[in-house]
Amino acid sequence: MVVKKKSTESVVSDEQEGAPDGQEAVTGGIPEGASIEEQLFEEVIELDPLEAARAEADELRDRYMRLQAEWDNFRKRTTAERAQERARAAENLVERLLPVVDDLERAIEHSDTASETSLKEGIAAVYSKLTDVLSREGVKTINPAGAPFDAHQHQAVGTVEDTAVPDETVVAVYQKGYEMADRVLRPAMVTVSNGGPKRETENEPDE
Repeated sequence: MVVKKKSTESVVSDEQEGAPDGQEAVTGGIPEGASIEEQLFEEVIELDPLEAARAEADELRDRYMRLQAEWDNFRKRTTAERAQERARAAENLVERLLPVVDDLERAIEHSDTASETSLKEGIAAVYSKLTDVLSREGVKTINPAGAPFDAHQHQAVGTVEDTAVPDETVVAVYQKGYEMADRVLRPAMVTVSNGGPKRETENEPDE
């Protein structure tokens, strides 16, 4: 007995005839006229997980490279902006100090003819103007005479025995210190007492 095979067109026509009215048979998105081998190849490509993983890896690699380039550009831009800000801040400080330089030059010019009193008053005026400029820039003086010794702000250059004050009290300031934005620019050089009563701390409980 001879069995006749149906052609692809006849199978598709049979499926279309069996489909409900107004609907076409689903062919899986394969282009019309494609051979059996082409249809199978397209299905394998669409379902190949390795190819999908490779494509995703390539996409992630490209995205990483773009992000890396953007980060490098951002870092360079912010570095340049900070350098410009520091330069502008330095320019502003110099502009504020130039009048002080002018006063010092005038004081030097008149030092030979000015009296001692007027010269002292002129130097005091220049000093006041200079400290005013520093104060506007946020600079604070560290002058801890009579205060407890603080190793974070003070530098002890000597000790002296003094039983009249608590131990580790600043009894003399050889050189003032300066701080700016809660950062010590230069610690104060001080002399510290010893031999006196122990200083009470806030952490000690009351008896």
